[in-house]
Amino acid sequence: MAFSQADIDALKKAIGLGVVKVSYADGRSHEYRSLAQMKEILRMMEADVASGAAAEPRVVTIVSGRDW
Repeated sequence: MAFSQADIDALKKAIGLGVVKVSYADGRSHEYRSLAQMKEILRMMEADVASGAAAEPRVVTIVSGRDW
């Protein structure tokens, strides 16, 4: 699943408030088991967003023919 910066911000806010239930902008909500789990998910979200931001879409055109 692709995460957004808004997801990261919502999770960071929940961690800061000391709550384990997070509601995301798209209507999803999740109740985490522990602060440790929340921090682990936060690292995963940040890595996902960072790798998505760095990836440029590529277009490859393949041309074939007999007479080169």
